[in-house]
Amino acid sequence: GNELNGIPVIQRLFRELDVEHLRGTVVGGLVMNVPGLLLEQRKFNDGTDLNRIAPGNEAGSLSEVYIYRVIDRILKPMNYLIDLHTASFGRVNSWYIRADMSTPETARMARLQNPDLILHNPPGDGTFRGAANGLGIHAITLELRDPHVFQSGVIEDALLGIRNVLCDLDMLDGEILCPTAHTTLCERSYWMYTDEGGILEVLPKVREIVPKGARIAVVRNIFGKVSREYFAPDDGIVIGKSISPINQTGSRILHLGINPRQIPCVTDDERDVYF
Repeated sequence: GNELNGIPVIQRLFRELDVEHLRGTVVGGLVMNVPGLLLEQRKFNDGTDLNRIAPGNEAGSLSEVYIYRVIDRILKPMNYLIDLHTASFGRVNSWYIRADMSTPETARMARLQNPDLILHNPPGDGTFRGAANGLGIHAITLELRDPHVFQSGVIEDALLGIRNVLCDLDMLDGEILCPTAHTTLCERSYWMYTDEGGILEVLPKVREIVPKGARIAVVRNIFGKVSREYFAPDDGIVIGKSISPINQTGSRILHLGINPRQIPCVTDDERDVYF
């Protein structure tokens, strides 16, 4: 509902598709959470996150029926899924991919995107990508930076990556384009959370490498006095972070990618896996 960068990506993809020479079928869902879009929020109009309850329930709650019908009527016939997301309100993301890098098809789809980062992330229960995987559909998630805005740079990047996948699958004629030779692969990741309320300041930038022990966040009380400091538990790279200073106990600090390393973007016929 508030993850908007994917809308112009799909608009442009369909506007520019050469359908006379298209082999196969491309389906685009411009808005998957229509009630959430109208309310300008991530969640459905019953307060549920649709990306946590897939594949839904034909006889369930309002949101469970909705996501069940989306999957049953739209997703089921597909062979591949590219799921477009962004961060949520109060947070910012790098341009990164969630993909199972132990599977050749999804590893290749991820590398064809030329993202800033790839996170090895087998699909989880409740997610749209997880539901696709359960149906035998090769699926990756594109995290297209920030919520409730159109960001031209990442829109162009995502469009190029999706075209690369279509060319690689021989659905379109054209050359696979890789503007960057390498991307950064993270073996795993985790979010850090506050254990004290107050005014939060997160120090490193998105995509910044942080060594173990580096000071990454400060919490101040309402009078400005430092009450808590946070330090990186591991070496890693900042995938995303909180930008909201309003912090209750248990709020997010940052999303830390672990064991980052450089891997090549796809420029030939290789089909490597990484885990």
